[in-house]
Amino acid sequence: MDIKNTIKSIACDIKHGRFTSEASVSQGIVLRLLSVLGWDIFDAEIVIPEYSIFGKRVDFALCHPRNKPMVLIEVKQVGNAEGFEKQLFEYAFHQGIPFAILTDGQEWHFFLPGEQGLYQERRVYKLDILERDLDESYNRFTRYLDHERVASGLAIDSARDDYRNVSKQREIKDTLPIAWRKLIDEKEELLLELLADKVESLCGYKPEFELVENFLENLSYPIVEQPVINIDKRIIRKKRLKDKVVFDQNKNKQPGFTYKMKNFNARNARDVMINIFKIFAKEDNTFLERFTLLPEHGKKRRFLAKNKYDLYPDRTDLAEQSSHAVEFLPGWWLGLNYNKTSIEKIIRMACEVRGVKYGSELTISL
Repeated sequence: MDIKNTIKSIACDIKHGRFTSEASVSQGIVLRLLSVLGWDIFDAEIVIPEYSIFGKRVDFALCHPRNKPMVLIEVKQVGNAEGFEKQLFEYAFHQGIPFAILTDGQEWHFFLPGEQGLYQERRVYKLDILERDLDESYNRFTRYLDHERVASGLAIDSARDDYRNVSKQREIKDTLPIAWRKLIDEKEELLLELLADKVESLCGYKPEFELVENFLENLSYPIVEQPVINIDKRIIRKKRLKDKVVFDQNKNKQPGFTYKMKNFNARNARDVMINIFKIFAKEDNTFLERFTLLPEHGKKRRFLAKNKYDLYPDRTDLAEQSSHAVEFLPGWWLGLNYNKTSIEKIIRMACEVRGVKYGSELTISL
């Protein structure tokens, strides 16, 4: 009988409850599958039953060459496969056996004990032959347990490739909510643009960036689990109160800046940037030219230009809107389609060009 028909027959027998003990699972499922996968189940130096490790026994050790285990298989009664990973891992890890399998005949858990992470994180694949289609079951058994593939090392290599992919997907899943939170916290420019453009396409009116920023600030974050650290709760409470006071103070602060001990009021963050550029240009008639020579502006945009269309090379529609481009001095244009984080970055760059100490000679409130 070939592999697919064997799997199909076993699945049928499981449905009819014909395997009532670990011994019946071993004889009627595991050994049948190993046989059609090319293993000589009657050679006790290749398929070793009751393999002894540290006085304990594992149901099967698959060997290549003879008496050198490459795969350990622990068998449980149908419905009882979960919860025995630790025992199996200890056996495999201490013996340097690269591949371990825990099965109750229906569910097959394929592990790489030598990899990193918790027991479940080192599981390469979980196969339920009643839930998966026949082709998937055939592909997995062949990929991980075919005798020739195990003997050549291809089976272990394939398992490691699959583990890296599972690990990568897990890391991506864990990082997604963190990345989303950072996009909101940092008010990423592209995110603001996309949201503003979508609003315009739906209602015909494009919101100002500050309105979009405020909307994002009020969004609730996805829950991201953090490691539990034992710290005095009184310290945490004090810190939270302190952070809240600072946040409230900054929230209520009016836009503006202080330069050379003189205070300047502004309507918004963009107005702060415009007035600082005007002052710097008045003090130094080479400032604007030197700023344009900076290699770092936006990815495609120029923060400052003599031609407004150079501000947004890929978005001429933005350059033509007075809310996104302003001729703040004759022949000089500033881009305004930026969030507060980007505006602060631009002002810092201006201070470096002008030779002004940001944070002491010039302080801002956006």
